[in-house]
Amino acid sequence: MVEEPDLVERARAGDPAAWRELYLSLSGRLLTWLRARPSGDVAADPDDLVMETWLVAAERIADFRGDESDFAGWLFGIARRQAANARRRTTRRATTPGDVPETAGDGSPEPDVAGADWIRRTLSRLPPREADVLACIDVTGLDVATTAAALGISRAAVRVAHHRGLSRLRRAWDEIEREAPSLGIGAAPLAPLTPGGP
Repeated sequence: MVEEPDLVERARAGDPAAWRELYLSLSGRLLTWLRARPSGDVAADPDDLVMETWLVAAERIADFRGDESDFAGWLFGIARRQAANARRRTTRRATTPGDVPETAGDGSPEPDVAGADWIRRTLSRLPPREADVLACIDVTGLDVATTAAALGISRAAVRVAHHRGLSRLRRAWDEIEREAPSLGIGAAPLAPLTPGGP
C-alpha cells in the first residue's frame, strides 16, 4: 500500500488544494497573532503581513524541512521576520500616519478595535520575549513547540517566558486592585486575557 503524501509535500509539489488547506488552517491564527503584537506603526496592516508571509512561504517551500506539524512554526517564524522588517522600515521612515481603523467581521470597528487594542496595550507592558510568547500561546493558541519554532527559541525558553509573563501580569493586576479603593473605584473582577476585556 502506497502512503499518501502529507499536505506540505503536496503543497511543495504545487497542489493548489494543499496550499488552500494550509492557508485556511493557519491564516486566522497568524492574523490574530500579528494583530496582538505591537507593531510600532499604526499603518502597518497585519493583513498585509499575513500575505507577505504566505508569499515568502510559497517562494521558500523547497527549503522547508519537516512535516505538517513543523510547518506552522516555520510559517510563524517567517511572519516574525516580516514584522521585524516592517518595524525597521517604520523606524527609518519616522512617520506617524493617522489611525487606521480596523473592522470586525460585521463591518463595525468597535468590537475588534477594542479587543485588539486591549491585548496590544496589555502585552506592551511586558518584555518583548514574554509578550511574544503570551501572544503565541494565550492569544493565538499555538503549542509550546510551534511557539519555539516561530520565535526561534528553545521550548524551555518558551515555558520560562510564558511563566514569567503570566506572573508579571498577575502582579500588575494585584497592584491595580490594591490601588482601586484609594482611587475611589471598586475593585474590578479579574478578567481573562481575551479581547473585549477591560
